[in-house]
Amino acid sequence: MEKCDEKSVRNQYREITKKLIEKGKTITTMESCTSGQIASLITDTEGASAVIKGAFVTYSNEGKIMQGVPAETIDKFGVYSKETAAEMAKACRKAYKADIGIGITGTFGNADPDNADSVPGRVFFAFDFFEGTKTFEKNLLHQKNRLDYKMAIAKEIADELEKII
Repeated sequence: MEKCDEKSVRNQYREITKKLIEKGKTITTMESCTSGQIASLITDTEGASAVIKGAFVTYSNEGKIMQGVPAETIDKFGVYSKETAAEMAKACRKAYKADIGIGITGTFGNADPDNADSVPGRVFFAFDFFEGTKTFEKNLLHQKNRLDYKMAIAKEIADELEKII
């Protein structure tokens, strides 16, 4: 995946948020590597309070567990896995009683010394919604900085999110 254009990603989220408002659908996130970037992109649009009541930034394993991700999932599959992303999506959706929950976990530029399953550039995300749970694994090209990584995965998430809303 090549570097994406930040302005186009922001515009894409503006359209997603407007569509959610039109449809009366709610959304929430539990974010790790993106540290709230997806929730921020959603709330950059006027009227977003109608669709997002809150979100979680769970940067540590403990943070994920405190917000409802089963420790057993992290122990069995690793924190950087489709399974953990799915549990993150389910936990945030349940907490906020939202129509769509998004869970995001992964590693950007450097390997995480505290988690053996850390692979730089590999990100997992999941949607939990009325049709069930969908999981994704993306491998990002090296980016200049953390914001570029966040925008690159934000684009991938938006592309998939547009298919379900």
